[in-house]
Amino acid sequence: MKVILLTDVQGHGKRGEVVNINDGYAKNFLIPKKMAAEATKSMLNEIEQKLAKEQRILREERQAAESLAKELKGIVVTINAKFGGEKMYGSVTTQDVADALKGMGYEVDKKKIVIKESIKSVGVYDAEIKLYREINAKIKIKIERAE
Repeated sequence: MKVILLTDVQGHGKRGEVVNINDGYAKNFLIPKKMAAEATKSMLNEIEQKLAKEQRILREERQAAESLAKELKGIVVTINAKFGGEKMYGSVTTQDVADALKGMGYEVDKKKIVIKESIKSVGVYDAEIKLYREINAKIKIKIERAE
């Protein structure tokens, strides 16, 4: 029996593929659990349209990430930190960097920001923003004393 896989099925194929499967396995397991649907012309057309829509959305997300990476490339984010004598109160976190970027007009999730070293003193540090698969932007973080 030809079915369209609605989810990944181990040993049979990936989501969206049309595969030949034993009738009993398809009718008694895959179709009732909504893991597959019978491969009719209307179902094939529907699945094709869904896949095309998902591809278009992924393409748009990738283009948006690429344009944001170009804007962010080489940008310097200035953070004013509070100090007690020579020591900083706490350290600079990814949330601090995300807030500073938001103040500059860029919406970046704190989970996408990677700071390789602990920032606990005045200076300039490197950070990386992972915007999309294989699309990264390197920025500088400049720490200054708060007045």
